[in-house]
Amino acid sequence: MSGDSEILRIMEIVLTAEIFNQNPQLEINDLTPLSREIFSITSPADIKRPVYVSDGLIKRSLVISDAHEKLASNPFISYEEFGQRIRITALEPAAQWFLKQGGMPYVRSNPVLASFFEGKIPDEISYAAIRTKNSRYEDTRGYIEARISKLIGEDEKLRGAVELVIVLAPEEVEQQIEDMVCTEEQIAVIDKIRHARTHREFLLQHRIYEVGKLLFVGPPGTGKTSFALAMAGTLHMPVLEVRLSMITSQFLGETSKNIDRIFELAKKLSPSILFIDEFDFVAKSRTADDHGAMKRAVNSLLKNIDKISLVKNGVLLIGATNHPHLLDEAAWRRFDEVIEFSLPDEEMRRKILQRITSSIHSTLDFQQLASRTEGFSGSDLRMMVKEAILSALMDQRETLEPRDIEEGIRMVRNRDAIRHLN
Repeated sequence: MSGDSEILRIMEIVLTAEIFNQNPQLEINDLTPLSREIFSITSPADIKRPVYVSDGLIKRSLVISDAHEKLASNPFISYEEFGQRIRITALEPAAQWFLKQGGMPYVRSNPVLASFFEGKIPDEISYAAIRTKNSRYEDTRGYIEARISKLIGEDEKLRGAVELVIVLAPEEVEQQIEDMVCTEEQIAVIDKIRHARTHREFLLQHRIYEVGKLLFVGPPGTGKTSFALAMAGTLHMPVLEVRLSMITSQFLGETSKNIDRIFELAKKLSPSILFIDEFDFVAKSRTADDHGAMKRAVNSLLKNIDKISLVKNGVLLIGATNHPHLLDEAAWRRFDEVIEFSLPDEEMRRKILQRITSSIHSTLDFQQLASRTEGFSGSDLRMMVKEAILSALMDQRETLEPRDIEEGIRMVRNRDAIRHLN
């Protein structure tokens, strides 16, 4: 980080503290994640005005030493030796100084600063738009863990449910819808869910409850799981990921109770996404004759699906299967919408390849490569590129060339051949 960048970063925090202290209507989601960290704010209850900025806090969070000395040229900054606190003596001129030094990019990503500068400068600044893009504290792991701890404290039985699911806060999900190549149908379902949540009271009033039970179907590697997880960040909802085979491989006698507890946990954590992978396991279990306990567990699952609702409970239910032909009518009719995840066509393959190599210099002909990879899933294409990158690195290069891609294609096809052979 250059000296000028360090000064602007420190000044952003000092300005944020001053503006936040002077405007009590600003709250936790107006603060950037970095500001929350520096001010030690992890929940609304932690907000105690005034918040302070010190040399120690800046060093801990920004790894910048002697912050006050770097602001020595700013005439509107004071430093208190006792407590090492950095303060602003005159907000308006300090803010203008910040802009003249190149602070506008920081304003465009900081809701607190945007609330101050909106309407005061020629640049168009929208506080509402910038706040919408800011990471919410409800999306953090700390917030989700606090809620789970509280729930377990109130009902110890939910501890078993927590141990059987993977709970991810939106900030933990690496997949982002913006980074994926999606079909119009897939994007449309997100918009539909968003509107259903916005107009939840209207739907309740008119008893329209069967909304938000989605079944994702398609071959392996086509993005069903990635899309379900990416919805967490887009919709600002934690996701509870469940694999039925994992639940039923535990103690069969407890399986029905565990399923009940998982659905109860999803309701208590609402708004939430309950993602059930390997949903075809239901069909396999229903046709098996050897375990009455298993059949009871499956019946418990189907009954819970009947009772849960995005409108009533704030839970978005997503089932995913690679084998839709195995599902009987009883399973199919419990989902109000079926979303297809098919193998990408040539145009989608081209877009996927361009997207996953966007940060890497290459001499590839993406259109030709897309035509050569018919039958490849999105997962296959990523694996192919990964192998190509390793091939280039082993040859002491950081630029992808056609010969590297040949290695990737060969690896994917060999892997597929071995799978079919076995």
